[in-house]
Amino acid sequence: MSRLATPGEVLQLIRSGEAVTRADIGRVTGLSRPAVAHRVSDLLQRGLIVEDAEGPSTGGRPPMRLRFHAGGGVVPVASLGARRTQIAICDLAGEVLHRTDIDIDVEEGPGVVLPLLMDTWEKLLDGRGDVAGIGLGVPATVEFAAGRVESARVMASWTGVVIPPVIAERFGVPVLVDNDVNVIAMGEHRSVYAAELDDLLFVKVSTRIGAGVISGGGILRGALGAAGEIGHIPVRDGGGVLCRCGNLDCVDSVASGTAILRDLRAKGRDVASLADVTALVRAGDAETMAVVRQAGRWLGEVISGAVNLLNPAVVVLGGDVAEMFQPLVSGVREIVYRRSTQLATRSLRIERGRLGPGAGITGCALMVLDHVLSAQAVDAAAR
Repeated sequence: MSRLATPGEVLQLIRSGEAVTRADIGRVTGLSRPAVAHRVSDLLQRGLIVEDAEGPSTGGRPPMRLRFHAGGGVVPVASLGARRTQIAICDLAGEVLHRTDIDIDVEEGPGVVLPLLMDTWEKLLDGRGDVAGIGLGVPATVEFAAGRVESARVMASWTGVVIPPVIAERFGVPVLVDNDVNVIAMGEHRSVYAAELDDLLFVKVSTRIGAGVISGGGILRGALGAAGEIGHIPVRDGGGVLCRCGNLDCVDSVASGTAILRDLRAKGRDVASLADVTALVRAGDAETMAVVRQAGRWLGEVISGAVNLLNPAVVVLGGDVAEMFQPLVSGVREIVYRRSTQLATRSLRIERGRLGPGAGITGCALMVLDHVLSAQAVDAAAR
C-alpha cells in the first residue's frame, strides 16, 4: 500500500483484521509513526474505531489493539415484500439491534408505504445513535444508480419513483435502494458463502419468482438493474397460463406460490395459504406433491439455462415456497442436473437458503455499509 494511505484505507485494514495495532498499520502501509498516529487519532475521534485491551507483548510495553467500532452508528433498513415488510435498525457490523415486521400491501403505493417506513424507523431509533445510511429492498426492478423503480406492470403506482430523495429529505443521509432479491442474495452470500466461493445464484420462490446473481463476489445488476428477472422467462408445456406481464407460461405464472395455490384449488384442494399446502405435503397427499414437484421442474427448466449461462458454484433456493416444500427442491434438482452442461454441474450445489426471512435485512445493511464505510466515503466525510 502507498505511503500516502488515507484514514479510509487504514479503516479498511482494521475492519479486515489485517492491521490491529499502530505498528501493523505502519508495516502494511509504510506510513511513518506520526502519520499513523494522525490517521488513527482521526478515526478514534469520529467513533469508527476504539482501542481495546493491550495486545500481546514482544518485549517492552504491550501494544494497544485497534478495533472497528460497530456501535459508532446505526443503519435503518427495510425489506419490502408483496404483503409483509421487515424493518430493522442495524449497527455498523450489520447486526440487528431492533426489528419489527408489518403487514402492508405495497400496491398501496409510495405515498402510503414510505411514510409508514420512515415513521417506524424513527420509533425504533428513539433518538439513539447517529444514522450512517439507510437501505431498502423493494419487490420490483430498480435502476440502482438512481434508486428509481422501473416496474411497469408490478407495483404500477411506484413506476418512475426515485426513492432516495424522499427518504433523505427526512434523515439527511445516503439512501440506497435495490431489488429485494438482490439484497437477499447479498445477505446469503456474505453471511454464508463468501469465504469459500464468489459465484452464486439466489432464486426466491414466494408469491413471485426472481433471482439475484453474485458474480466475482459482487452483485450483478446489469445495465439498468434488470439482471435476474427470471420470473418472466417462459417454460415449455405450461398449459397456456396468462402471466400478469401479458405473456404466456412465464415461470412466475406456473411455479410461484400463487400458481401452486391456484392449481391445487382447481383440483379441489381446500388451501387458503401456503401453510395449508405444507400440511398436505407433510401428510403425503400425492396430488399436492405432484403439483409442487411439477412447479419445481418448471423452475428447474429456467434455472438450468441460468446455470449454463452463469456457471455459479451454488444455486440457493429461498422464499416461502422453497423453504417449505421438499418436492419443489427435488423437482429443481432433477431438471437442472439433467439439462445443464456436465461442466457447469460438475461441482454445482443446489441448497436451500440458510438465513431465512432475515436475509433481506442483512443484505440491505451490507449494501449500505459497503457504501458508507468505503475508503472513499470515509475520506470524503472528513473533508
